[in-house]
Amino acid sequence: MIKIILADSQAIFRAGTAKVLAMDEDMRIIAQCTDLDRMHHAITTFPGCVVLFASSLRPDLTRLRMLLETTVSRGIVIAENNETAGGYVQQGYRGVVYRNVNGPSLVECVRRVSAGETWVPPQLMQADSPEEDMVGTRVRDRLTPKEMRIVALIVQGCKNREIAIRLKTTEQVIKNYLRSIYDKTGVSDRLELALFTIHHRVLAQAAAEVGSKLDVEEQAASAPSAVA
Repeated sequence: MIKIILADSQAIFRAGTAKVLAMDEDMRIIAQCTDLDRMHHAITTFPGCVVLFASSLRPDLTRLRMLLETTVSRGIVIAENNETAGGYVQQGYRGVVYRNVNGPSLVECVRRVSAGETWVPPQLMQADSPEEDMVGTRVRDRLTPKEMRIVALIVQGCKNREIAIRLKTTEQVIKNYLRSIYDKTGVSDRLELALFTIHHRVLAQAAAEVGSKLDVEEQAASAPSAVA
């Protein structure tokens, strides 16, 4: 049995990854962590695991590698789509996957790393160029600015009520938009939408940019009241 610790602050991606790995009879997720402290505690508590952790948690990679070695565990980095994998391998990590990794590749990576091998396919040493993602480009171009904002917030793990508040509308309006978004992307629910977005680099980048703009707009809007 391959014991797995999954550490990622993105609830949607964590849920999707757990769902994929749970389908394999030889794998068992024994801990899910949302931050570094919980991850370090889990590694110490459950030695001999494969630790899947997001680079976005920004761990001290040298300290983490030493902790993994001490507990006879192995680390797999979940890299962001704009990162390259080579640097993590050079720092001693056994495996690297991107957020747009498909299920079979993720399972293969965990199996190989668990067996003591290093798993970084050549095609993952550098992310695909945006021009190659025709599906992501087509969907991005079909989504309206309002729909893209909703997609960005879905990827962040926001529920309909929170999205409605942040976009200054109603939950029913958000539900109506979601039906249109599902039709355009070919998915059936918010989890599939988030995973579809993450999987297509062009769409993921567009959602990230929109999400950043939303954060800036909200900060600017709240600035006067904060001063007062």
